[in-house]
Amino acid sequence: MRFFSDNAAPACPAVLDAIVAANRVDTAYDGDRWSAALDARFGALFETEVSVLWTPSGTAANCLALAALCPPHGAIVCHRDAHIQNDECGAPEFYTHGAKLLLAEGDGAKLTPARITQVIDLIADDVHRVQPHAVSITNATEYGLVYRPDEVAAIGALARARGLGLHMDGARFANAVATTAAAPADLTWRAGVDALSFGFIKNGGMTAEALVFFRRDLVDATRYRRKRAGLLLSKGRYLAAQILAMLDDDIWLANARAANAGAALLARAAGGRLVHPVEANEVFVRVAADEAAALRALGFDFYDWAPGEIRLVVSWDQSEAAIRPLADAIAALA
Repeated sequence: MRFFSDNAAPACPAVLDAIVAANRVDTAYDGDRWSAALDARFGALFETEVSVLWTPSGTAANCLALAALCPPHGAIVCHRDAHIQNDECGAPEFYTHGAKLLLAEGDGAKLTPARITQVIDLIADDVHRVQPHAVSITNATEYGLVYRPDEVAAIGALARARGLGLHMDGARFANAVATTAAAPADLTWRAGVDALSFGFIKNGGMTAEALVFFRRDLVDATRYRRKRAGLLLSKGRYLAAQILAMLDDDIWLANARAANAGAALLARAAGGRLVHPVEANEVFVRVAADEAAALRALGFDFYDWAPGEIRLVVSWDQSEAAIRPLADAIAALA
């Protein structure tokens, strides 16, 4: 009955087992054997050498990445509805020590090269104007739409041509990979991404996200920023262990596929009520206030996104049997 947020989902059993297995004496901070294994494990996944830092939240991963890509006097182009703009309480500006977010438009919270150039081409190259240094995109987006490799590559090419860094907020990166069936490399570094915030918490993790640097020269200064921000946990092995456990046997991908399949079931039930195509695990549905009340009276929990619109999020652990009652209730609406 719970469709409010995948942030509320339980941690998957493999993660809990990994935390218990890591509950032994080891080196503190990130010197432990679990943390030391991250670079190689993600390198194998992405088919290239990477540098990886664990963080305790997606906001931390996003903001450390942006601070690595943009100086305090610079600017970051993102969508008007991006999480870094609307849901991180000014953290990007805080961690970058004042960098400005430049807001672009785009259907379903997706950016395109044309939308980005509409923003940056208005900025005169002089000391009185904040200059763009990075672009941040979200995959899957805040409305559950997914960038394909060619779409990321088009933005990556623009970023390279304009001398901009490219960050991907991948809070639901696993869901994007599950939808596209693309190699993780093709959605990231091969398409020009410099840094990825690889989300695990929404997908069955407990307290760990991975900040993956494809530009490895960015990691050294970020280690200091992580410490200075109070994000270098003394028992970091528990975070690294969670991430490694989800990489084992591709649990991260299996969980995302399950959540996507559940969302597709709800999408079929919603039919013409859908606000956006369903490409990941979020479903946005048009319902009147009395219809939303009727669904809640049946015990279903969800988020009122906008007037006449609700958001349903399917989690990795929700079976078809758990989802079917809501699908039937939506289909039964007049």
